[in-house]
Amino acid sequence: MKKVASILFVYFICFSACAQDKKAKELLDQVTAKVKSYDNIVIDFKYALNNQKENVNQESKGNVAMKGNMYVLNLMGVTKLFDGKKVYTINPEDEEITISKLNEKDENAVTPSKMLTFYNSGYKYTWDIVQNIKGRKIQYVKLVPTSSKDKRKEILLGIDQQTKNIYTVIEVGKNGTKTTLTVLSFKTNQTLPKNQFTFEQAKYPKYYINKLD
Repeated sequence: MKKVASILFVYFICFSACAQDKKAKELLDQVTAKVKSYDNIVIDFKYALNNQKENVNQESKGNVAMKGNMYVLNLMGVTKLFDGKKVYTINPEDEEITISKLNEKDENAVTPSKMLTFYNSGYKYTWDIVQNIKGRKIQYVKLVPTSSKDKRKEILLGIDQQTKNIYTVIEVGKNGTKTTLTVLSFKTNQTLPKNQFTFEQAKYPKYYINKLD
């Protein structure tokens, strides 16, 4: 009788875990569908990096505009623009512009255009806690990379239950580094300038251009 009870208990745990994982996948599918329904997305966010062992604690604010796979990201005084073909990194402090090709083979690189959909492959999903943040119910889904080469231990996605938009992305590295991106404002289908994702070199006449092929 005890053996039967033990088997039923294990079965129940496995069934419950599978059901929770299915819920997590369904929620992520809803987020992906929502993201793909927008013509463009404009986000203001807070970025924090912490590593207690190395005594590193940094925090800054930034913003990003995205349309398809194109984006303009402003963070820590540096602007990154991707026009669909090349990445332009504009550094006003050094008066330097670096032009490079996007490394599509780097699966670990979460670019702004992939930030809201990167989780679609290469991870195991687990249903996690729900938090009430300023009147909003944020449901967390834990992602564990399936590749042993991935330097990240786990990722927590906080999703607004009502809007199905991502509220926060928390990455925990195997070296103890924790990065947290928190969305401060999430706007969609905005009226953007026609040249929003076009690099105009004429605006930077004194800048050094560093081309990387």
